[in-house]
Amino acid sequence: MKLGAQLFTLREYTQNEKDLAFSLQKVAEMGYTQVQISAVGPIAPEVIASLCRGNGLEIVLTHTNVERIRTETEAVIQEHEKMQCPYIGIGYMPDRYHHPEWLEHFVWDFQEAAKKIRQAGMLLMYHNHDFEFRKVGGKRILEYLAESFSPEEMGFTLDTYWVQAAGGDVCQWIEYLKGRIPCVHLKDMDMGETGQIMAPVLEGNMNFPTILDALQKAGAQHLLVEQDVCRESPFVCLKKSYDNLAALGYR
Repeated sequence: MKLGAQLFTLREYTQNEKDLAFSLQKVAEMGYTQVQISAVGPIAPEVIASLCRGNGLEIVLTHTNVERIRTETEAVIQEHEKMQCPYIGIGYMPDRYHHPEWLEHFVWDFQEAAKKIRQAGMLLMYHNHDFEFRKVGGKRILEYLAESFSPEEMGFTLDTYWVQAAGGDVCQWIEYLKGRIPCVHLKDMDMGETGQIMAPVLEGNMNFPTILDALQKAGAQHLLVEQDVCRESPFVCLKKSYDNLAALGYR
């Protein structure tokens, strides 16, 4: 398993080519060898690819506009080909699909795109938050998605923090999605004065040695460090996570 940085963590510093170039250089200097492209500014995919290659960084996953995945599938595939990126990610299910009356429409709306992406040699990926652990019709939304899409049609970018926030057992869900989580988001959970807060990996209260062992057994390949909210510089947080994971032998 290789360590990567989820660029959503640095979203305020990736909105133009100059800032992205600087941020990618810093990420590479930390030791990361892979990145996820998410929330960057309107920069051409070939430029993003060139900047990443120049810093020795492999693009393994994106979070791409959901409606573009559905309605501009071929264009999205071409962009990922330019970036040599195998995984096309849905970062968040639009709110309208969260309700019982419309959940199945998500499957109807994205199955064709999922098949086209697979035919292109890529895989559509779904990233969870906490609401997917709510039951709809007696079944959790994440379970419904896993049963509605085949492994060839959809993989899952399991987010460790959001599983924990939903009250789930992270290792149990890793086992449930075994073979379908090539990419995962690593972020830790700590407690602040007003409740749960995000923290660099191995600086919160989650049992990451056990989680990482479970991920290894489940076939995870890309460990993408993410911290949506940082109490200090996001560059500092990414570096702390890298150093803590590298001390366990992950690089």
